[in-house]
This record gives sequence, C-alpha cells and structure tokens, in this order.
Amino acid sequence: MSELPNILYLHSHDTGRGVRPYGYAARTPNIQRLAEEGVIFRKAFCAAPTCSGSRACLLTGQYAHSNGMVGLAHRGFSLKDYSQHIVHTLHDLGYWSALIGEQHISKRPDVIGYDEVFKIPTNHTDDVVPVTLDLLERASDRPFFLSVGFFETHREWFRPSSPKKANYVMPPPNLPDTPETRLDMAAFYESARSLDRGVGAVLDALDAEGLAENTLVICTTDHGLAFPGAKATLFDRGLGVMLILRGPGGFTGGKALDALVSHIDLFPTVCDLVGAERPAWLQGESLLPLVNGEADEVREAIFAEKTYHVAYEPERCIRTHRWKYIRRFDDEHPTPVIANIDDGPSKEVVLSNGYADTPVAAEQLYDLLHDPNEAHNLAGDPSYGSVLEDLNERLETWMRETGDPLLEGPVPAPKGAELNTPDQRSPSDPTTTVS
Repeated sequence: MSELPNILYLHSHDTGRGVRPYGYAARTPNIQRLAEEGVIFRKAFCAAPTCSGSRACLLTGQYAHSNGMVGLAHRGFSLKDYSQHIVHTLHDLGYWSALIGEQHISKRPDVIGYDEVFKIPTNHTDDVVPVTLDLLERASDRPFFLSVGFFETHREWFRPSSPKKANYVMPPPNLPDTPETRLDMAAFYESARSLDRGVGAVLDALDAEGLAENTLVICTTDHGLAFPGAKATLFDRGLGVMLILRGPGGFTGGKALDALVSHIDLFPTVCDLVGAERPAWLQGESLLPLVNGEADEVREAIFAEKTYHVAYEPERCIRTHRWKYIRRFDDEHPTPVIANIDDGPSKEVVLSNGYADTPVAAEQLYDLLHDPNEAHNLAGDPSYGSVLEDLNERLETWMRETGDPLLEGPVPAPKGAELNTPDQRSPSDPTTTVS
C-alpha cells in the first residue's frame, strides 16, 4: 500500500451487540450505516469481559493474564509493559497518535504513549465529539491513529424521554419481562442513541475532510451490556461485542461474516494492513484472510477470562461454534459474586428473587446450537463426557501455553489495588486496599 491508512478506533462502554446492525431495536442509524458500508463481524468476542481487561487485550494483542491487566485500571491494575500498546508499533512507521475521551487502561494516560492526550470535562459524546472534529479538521500529512472513547452506554444511563417507551421494549432474554427490566432496557436504548449520534458526527467529519476513503474505522465496545448475567461474565452476553470495520484492506461492501473473531485479532490485522512486522508478543490472528475471501475461519475457538472485576472471581472459558465450556477456579464462593454486577433496577429484580443464593457450578458446558441462551448446563451429563474432556484439555493447553498464573493457584492483586470482597452486594460498598 503506497499510502499508509489512517486508523480511527471508536469505542464505547458496555454496549455488547445491543445496536441496530445486530438486530436490536436501538435507534442507531449511523452505526447501521457503518455496517452497510463496511464489514460486520457477527461472532466477535472480547477476550476479557471487564472494562480495562478488554481494552488492554485489544490494544496489546494479548490475553489479559499475558499483558497483566487482570483487573480494573482505576482500581490499581496496570499493563506489565505499556510499550506493547499498539501506538508504539505504529509510531515506528511514522504514525501520529492521539487519545480523546475514554481509555480505561491506566490511571495516568500520559504513560500509554500517545503523542497527544486531550483533557476534556467528561467522556460523554457532547464533550468528546467537538475535540475529535477539530482534530480531524487539522489533520496533517502524517497518518494518524486516533482513539476516540465514548462513555456511553455505561450504566449511568438517561431515563427514557417518555416512560411509555418502556412499554415497547424487550429486556435481555435471560431476564424476566417486568416493568423494571423494560424501563432499564429503554434507558439503555436512550444511551445507545447518544452513542450513535457521536459516531455519526465523527463519520460525517471524515467525509467532510476527505479522509474516509483512506481511514480504517474500527467500531467496537469493551464487553456485554451492564445487566445481570452479561457484563463481567463469560456467557456470550458478556463476551459478545459489536465489531464493525470500514476502510482499506477489503473492509467494504456491507459484508457480514460469521467467523469466530477475538479482540486480540485486531492488532495483527492492523500490522498486516499497514505492512508492519508483527511484534513477537501478539497472540491473535489477522482478519484480512476473512475479508479478502482467502479463508472462512482464522481460528477454531476463542478463549476468554475473568480474574478480577471489582472483586475476585477467577474464571476461564473456551468457545467454539458449537460449544461453550466455562471453568470456575474459586471453590470458596459457589454462588454469584454480586458486587461484580453493576447496580440497577434489573439487578434489584433478580436479587429480590433469590439470585444471590443461586449455585454456580465449577464447570459449565453449553450446546450453543440447541441452547444459545446458555441456560442448561450439560457438564454433569455423562453423555457429553467426551466433549467436556476435550474442551477442558484445550482450555488447559491454552492456559499453559500463554503462561496463565491461575494454574498455580489464586492470583494476587497488586499492592495498592482497591477491591470489594466476593460477599459484598454492590461495587459501591467500601473497598479494601491491598497492602
């Protein structure tokens, strides 16, 4: 490629796949437009369903236990080596980089390595968009990598503009259909509309400045929706993310791909697109063979993990097209870690009906063809013993080959980290500082 493409990384909080291109009722015409002009990945997953871990995996091309981000950055966790962030590889090719809005991988964004970090009042679209538009207007001849992070659709949602809107939505399929959960979902949709307006403004600016044709737009989110049984879980509701790419390299034409894709695949994809040598630490696969029609799949399975969210809850999983296997590594807490669920009306509904006392199996096996909602655990059924054994072996092989410290026992938090205890009810409960 004679001219290096610009890279625009648009990312949001807690959106999962809850936007129009994935069939949800959210009014997101700009994200829909992006999908119709680019490539939508229907089976894209994060590698860690927590805010910092997910972003760290995408931006380093490594699993969380490999890059070090096994908890939340604002609570004291960090990358082992910030020089492994993608901006450093791109700097070596002459890219200029900037960070606008949400980043969530360091308490101090200046240590990440961006050429410029913009300080703005909030990370909501109303504050992020004007800075982004101004930057695009004065883009220089150097190729750029822009990280544009929106706070939406984090759980500090707007209330619906009319309470009646809650009468016409459906809550997530794992939750009961009640007035509380419907109102909760309607509020999410209101936040998604705000996110979409921000995305649309940035896309329009690319067009206005003549940058769209030579800019790879990566539009994604960190993990699933902030509802019980989604965010901070290894169910598809927690791992599944929107992922839409548009731009040079074959990311055009409104294609929809069903191949298994992980966030850690984006770094090697960018390397191949811009002609950079892949750093030795990368653990993902390039997506270019998929979009160019050279391959139907680039991986047989995706792997994902959770060690800490606000509290310790160590789990690992492997997902193929047909099967999901989840292994829990904490025998002391055989029930849900309630503090790891964001507070909200839907949480109160399930808690008031005994959810906190629901047993959580150490091993879970789901047939995703017949049970896409992951409701019927087959791990105890002898007729699925061979499937369970195979997936368990593959999971342990992955953990061993990637140096997962969980194989050696409980993973300690770093000194100074702020944690909730697994028996607390809310992430806003008093925390303990690791000494």
